[in-house]
Amino acid sequence: MNPKLCRILFSLAVLSWGVALLYFHASGRIVKYLAPDFRLIALIGGLGLAVLALFNLLTAGQQVSCGHNHSDGDEAHCHDHENSDIHPLLACVLMVLPLALSVAWTKDEYSAAALSRKGLYDAPQNTSVSFLSAVMPAITREEIEKGHRKTADGFYEFNLLELYFATGDREMQTAMDGLKIETEGRLIEERTRNAKGSRKRLYRLLMSCCAADSRAIPIVLEYGNNPLPTIDENQWVKVAGTMNFPMEEGLLQPILTVDRTVEAEPPFEESFLRNQ
Repeated sequence: MNPKLCRILFSLAVLSWGVALLYFHASGRIVKYLAPDFRLIALIGGLGLAVLALFNLLTAGQQVSCGHNHSDGDEAHCHDHENSDIHPLLACVLMVLPLALSVAWTKDEYSAAALSRKGLYDAPQNTSVSFLSAVMPAITREEIEKGHRKTADGFYEFNLLELYFATGDREMQTAMDGLKIETEGRLIEERTRNAKGSRKRLYRLLMSCCAADSRAIPIVLEYGNNPLPTIDENQWVKVAGTMNFPMEEGLLQPILTVDRTVEAEPPFEESFLRNQ
């Protein structure tokens, strides 16, 4: 292939990667894939790729020395530095096609099977009391109530992560057991320990750096004799009820006995819609 055309093709391939990273930032889709601390790195990387690709496009026709000594006129040195083991056009297709298909086809969310693999139906880890908690003052219900806002109908507002990780802290369990709380998350069916069919599961995703390491943080919703809500799967909801941490089949479970369930607006990191 003509060396100039080869350089143009590879520059366009690099440019496509830079444009993809910049598009994810401009559209807001980056929030689904990277934690805030890593988004700037991706933005700088996208800008760097774009600048590199544009520079190579502008200089694609220039002739430069290959660094070898060709002064002896030996024909053996008249080699083509653009040659490779793979055809340049095929190499460009392999660089661009998977990227284009991924951008076009991804739904920016996990399937039910993927959520299951990321701990949606796993029981919380029951951890022993750490040295730090042993030397700190005891946690009381009064302190917990002071640290959380109270709704008009008497429920304390909690983040779902607080309820989930309280399962590993016996003091928190004791202080929160029987407390009326309100929290929010995504509603999904309960597949374990639900013989009566009176349970749902509430979850949200916790991301440390990127989508690959994210995991589901769930609690169980118990409706008892009340009818289950007729709300679509994975819809964001606010639920209010009484928090308990019973032992079931040898596992400590965070269970919220629900008094009310209403649909809710997704938080910022979950509110991106691709058609807007």
